[in-house]
Amino acid sequence: MIPRQIRAAFSNQAVSMFLILIAMWLVLSRLSPYFLTVGNISEITLQTAVIGIIAAGSTLIIISGGIDLSVGSLFACSGVLGGLVLQRTSNLPAALLTTILCGGLLGLVNGFFITRLRVPPFIATLGMLGIARGLALILSRGIPIFGLSPQYLWIGQGKVFNVIPVPTIILLLVFALVFFVAHYTRFGRFIYAIGSNAEAAVLSGINLKLVTLCIYAGGGLLCGVASIIEGARLATIQPAGGSGYELSAIGAVVIGGTSLFGGEGNVVATLIGAIIETTIRNGLNILGVNAFWQYVVNGGVIIAAVAVDQLKRQL
Repeated sequence: MIPRQIRAAFSNQAVSMFLILIAMWLVLSRLSPYFLTVGNISEITLQTAVIGIIAAGSTLIIISGGIDLSVGSLFACSGVLGGLVLQRTSNLPAALLTTILCGGLLGLVNGFFITRLRVPPFIATLGMLGIARGLALILSRGIPIFGLSPQYLWIGQGKVFNVIPVPTIILLLVFALVFFVAHYTRFGRFIYAIGSNAEAAVLSGINLKLVTLCIYAGGGLLCGVASIIEGARLATIQPAGGSGYELSAIGAVVIGGTSLFGGEGNVVATLIGAIIETTIRNGLNILGVNAFWQYVVNGGVIIAAVAVDQLKRQL
């Protein structure tokens, strides 16, 4: 018989997703000698940073039973506003703070629509998707922002000790923080309780409106952090940036095993889910597969992940 500890480990979503990731890496390394190299694995972590950070916030939102379709637009709007501040003042701390706070404020507005105006999360964030994208285009006049300072660029292109990319460090710090909040604070327990049964959570004394506001504001803050990283990596801030990131972020969360019905989820598994998404794109590129097929494969993986979740609920 299989020891209880081993069975418990394999039943853990993060462990099972990690094994799937390792299997994917082994298969791709057999298909291409260029995949399992230090340079390519480093590139995978860099590509994961932006979507992974957004997905970290989306994980808490989905665990609470909500959804956020506006993250790509929040990403663009906060980046543009922060870039304009940097362009006009050359004050890096002010620009970074503006970017992060703008994302948080827009997320807070999402929470306001949901808690005060009683708009369903799907509709509220769908509306914000258009509002924030429009603001990004209006503020920038549709023109990308260039001429970013070397200090700003270091956030996306620098390496600590000339080895570890700065975005990778930020990604790990963000997930460590979100993991701590989700599993070791009362606020984290409230999130799971609301996602499991909102009415029971309210009856037990949880302030549903306040927790919801904080969750969406936190998701917005992380969109601002991700925007800084991408702007610094590409040396430009695009008002049209972040298009489709909401689907990639939700995909990473779902692949990581978080239930779209709320109440269940694993932050670490979301990180692995984001890496799996990036691995698929990276592997297909290395194998020379047409880029359009990447959408087909990613969509199939997301559907399969949700189907597995449904099957688990029926067992």
